Amino acid sequence: MSNEASGANTRSADAGNLGYLALGLTLLAYGLLGTGILSGAGVKDAAGLAHLVGGLTLFVAGLWQLRSGDGFTGTAFTSLGAFWAVWSAGGGASKNATGLFLLLWALLVLSLALAAWGSGLLGRVLWGLFFLSLVLSALGVLNGSGGLGKAGAWLAAVAGLAAWYSATAALAESGWGRALLPTK
Repeated sequence: MSNEASGANTRSADAGNLGYLALGLTLLAYGLLGTGILSGAGVKDAAGLAHLVGGLTLFVAGLWQLRSGDGFTGTAFTSLGAFWAVWSAGGGASKNATGLFLLLWALLVLSLALAAWGSGLLGRVLWGLFFLSLVLSALGVLNGSGGLGKAGAWLAAVAGLAAWYSATAALAESGWGRALLPTK
């Protein structure tokens, strides 16, 4: 029986804020742990968060967005959910495989950055910094350069803040009925 025939509500809630919060938290954890500012902690310590929040939550939010007809965030969140799930499980990969993995995903994020370019400064910052963070992280892995890896980690953290800010601004606007935080 269709939803219309049963009288069920066919409106779908927007999962974009959930996706941007999950992306922001995951990038912040990955970035801050990769910078070395927390003594005794590293990127590998973010694996659980990356798998459940970055992988599962992003993937589900992406499917939700695709179902509601939002191709951009649906594609972004499902693909990045897969990225974080694989990244969290791939701890034993060689440096060449890890570097290639990061470069290939940088290409995907470059596509997202180009697609989001017209959405305003916040979208350009988020996707552009995420792209650069993946490129620097890949080069750091491939060249054995901790400095490049740390630079990539800092960019990931800032991209995470941009994603978190974007979701916070949208949530505040829906709660208050007016824009509280600038996004353009």
